[in-house]
Amino acid sequence: MSVLTRDDAQTRAKLLDVHRYTIALDLTTGDDTFDSRTVIRFTVRTDGDTFVELKPAQLRSVALDGQPLDPETLDGGRLPLKNLTAGEHELHIDASMRYSRTGEGMHRFTDPADGETYLYTNLCMDDAPRVFAAFDQPDLKAVFELTVKAPENWTVLANGIAEPLGDGHWQAAPTPRISTYLVAVAAGPYHSVTTEHRGLPFGLHCRRSLAPYLDADADELFEVTKQCYDRYHEKFEEPYPFDSYDQAFVPEFNAGAMENPGLVTFRDEFVYRSAVTDTERQTRAMVIAHEMAHMWFGDLVTLRWWDDIWLNESFAEYMGYQTCAEATRFADTWTDFGVARKAWGYEADQRPSTHPVAPDPELVPDTASAMLNFDGISYAKGASALRQLVAWLGEKDFLAGINTHFARHKFANATLADFIDSLASSTERDVHAWAETWLRTTGVDTLRPRVTPGDEGTCTLQVEHTGSRPHRIAVGLYDRTLAEGATDVGRHLVLRERLDLDIPQTAPQPIGKRPALLLLNDGDLSYAKVRFDADSFDTVRAALSGLPDPLTRAVVWNALRDAVRDGELAPTAYLEAARTHLPHETDLALVQGVLAFASVQVAGRYVTPEERPAALATLTSLCRDLIRRTEDGDNPGLRLIAVRHFIDVAAHPDTIAAWLADGTVPGGPELDPELRWRVLARLAALDATDETAIAAELDRDPSATGQEGATRCRAALPDAAAKRTAWEAMFARDDLSNYLFTATAQGFWQPEQAELLQEYVPRYFEDAVALAARRGPAIADAAGRYAFPAHAVDADTLSHGERCLRNADPIPALRRKLADQLDDLARALRVREA
Repeated sequence: MSVLTRDDAQTRAKLLDVHRYTIALDLTTGDDTFDSRTVIRFTVRTDGDTFVELKPAQLRSVALDGQPLDPETLDGGRLPLKNLTAGEHELHIDASMRYSRTGEGMHRFTDPADGETYLYTNLCMDDAPRVFAAFDQPDLKAVFELTVKAPENWTVLANGIAEPLGDGHWQAAPTPRISTYLVAVAAGPYHSVTTEHRGLPFGLHCRRSLAPYLDADADELFEVTKQCYDRYHEKFEEPYPFDSYDQAFVPEFNAGAMENPGLVTFRDEFVYRSAVTDTERQTRAMVIAHEMAHMWFGDLVTLRWWDDIWLNESFAEYMGYQTCAEATRFADTWTDFGVARKAWGYEADQRPSTHPVAPDPELVPDTASAMLNFDGISYAKGASALRQLVAWLGEKDFLAGINTHFARHKFANATLADFIDSLASSTERDVHAWAETWLRTTGVDTLRPRVTPGDEGTCTLQVEHTGSRPHRIAVGLYDRTLAEGATDVGRHLVLRERLDLDIPQTAPQPIGKRPALLLLNDGDLSYAKVRFDADSFDTVRAALSGLPDPLTRAVVWNALRDAVRDGELAPTAYLEAARTHLPHETDLALVQGVLAFASVQVAGRYVTPEERPAALATLTSLCRDLIRRTEDGDNPGLRLIAVRHFIDVAAHPDTIAAWLADGTVPGGPELDPELRWRVLARLAALDATDETAIAAELDRDPSATGQEGATRCRAALPDAAAKRTAWEAMFARDDLSNYLFTATAQGFWQPEQAELLQEYVPRYFEDAVALAARRGPAIADAAGRYAFPAHAVDADTLSHGERCLRNADPIPALRRKLADQLDDLARALRVREA
């Protein structure tokens, strides 16, 4: 299939004005295909040639202005439109389209729990032609009018309010002018919960087997939605621009969520069927806030070309966290951002595949390259840059610029230059210079304190700055003090003063008496790696958990994480810090983030195989302490995190096998489906269960999640036949859905089974390239993300991968993932050597 280039898009945008799509979908034609009839009304400005995109199973007929065109001219997903004359035109296309099993286009899913079938679209960024014929680029906005024929017991959802007409026919209200990638349809026997807010219909939708779980959380979901909606109307002068607000939780969704105007789609893991922590509920609330921000930034005002994807994602990421913190009960979202999302940005920005937040257009020549930029830079780094901008401009001027931007470009398209001009109109600060230093550069700056003694016991601070960006940071000065009722002065820290500092400095900063801890970027308002002076590091080792604010502790934990990744701190020292301080931690996001890094990266990759048992023992002991600490039931979220990680790092099966047999952890919690599958997967990796037990558990939980759990467990069994079957399922049969492929890959590679898996490491690079070429970007992404042999930290794996990149020509989605994985592997080797 041809990919759309930026040059093609610019040429077509100069030629055409697209007015209206009238789309008729028939979803009753079978399990493999559906019918799509599209009428496109458009104006040609000057005589010329162009093309329309379409990816059909069968193209039955094409007519332009009543004259038939030859369907055989369709080539590579493009149907040429030759010798167009200036003026109005009408294009009719009748086609049969394939359902997707990989989350692209029109995805079809049959729920194993009850046999019901559900459909939904995901058209970002170039999958609209899998559903209807389109001039598929973001700056050719149009009105979309949709009709759908579906089985009579189904509900149909769309961007506009959909009304049943009888006999399974539905008519959706015409949309305002939107981009092709934002068109959305969902159809099936969806369970719905509805309400109204400020005159607007709100809806929540999920498959029927999840109905009890959606009903249980509907009040919370609606409350968060309404709170965010009201807060955005306080921030934005432009009112919500669509006729309804539906949120559909759909199966096997590739992203976290998608901002289709009026019909936001979420992965349905956000409908919780097992126990979750309050941090996970906070994450769900943030995603709701993020997607709603897109209604203005992304949907109302849309990028012109995909080099400005950050204009969508960075803005929504920043607004999602900020609005969630301001408007909902989840006031500490920035701590979670600091320990989870920001680390994602730091890691992405230190790989060879890094790119500016706002890359030069030449670096995004086509949609295939643009797809690669939905990453930690466009989300987390961009949001961090905007947070720094707000701190620099002040929120009043920032919002004034945003509202100017909406007024200038509503229902149209805009570029980075347009955005910066709008901001500049509201402030005397040089926003253009800020954009050059923050948005057009790559890499992470590093800040190191140098404390120099002065007269009468005072000190000065000079910050050594590696990098090119200006920063405005807070510097926290902390002293040791005696906690109330305590006898150990070493474990408690109190903030003496927080100084504002501009980097680079013009002169050393007086700081008075030397503090026990000097912390750069306290409050986490900038985007930079920070280090400690020697005395401060000694304080961190002894008293990290004595810092009073969780966001401050997040900055410290991130600094330790970065030091491990850079080879400046031994991985075992990070484990020791976790063992010492996590038993005293109160913030769940911090506990989760530290344990995840310690178990997946430190114990899984950074220590040698010989050191791994000791690392797992340390983590097991830590989790056991957390479980004991929560025996009184006062902190079920912390207990759940500890239980999950105890299972994941178990080196011996006896304890967790007993939990599974009893159906509960002593003192709680009872093992819900998520915990039961987690235990069984770890038992499979440890060769402590078998197919009989897996089949019995699947009988107990025949849901879609149960199917994934069984698939993961079977792939984890340390048996040659099981591994062979899993490998063939991933790389030979091509019938796994996106989620079942991921589950198989997650189970397949196990550090405890390195010898058994050795033969598959070189095979991976050949088979993954062929698979990606056959099945496309979504499976390529999963193959690079989950099926990569991450446990095999050795020079041979690195050599195999580098040879693959040189010689095998993987498609862009896989090439990017492989390059990132190999860089992470090389980093792990350097950490081991250090």
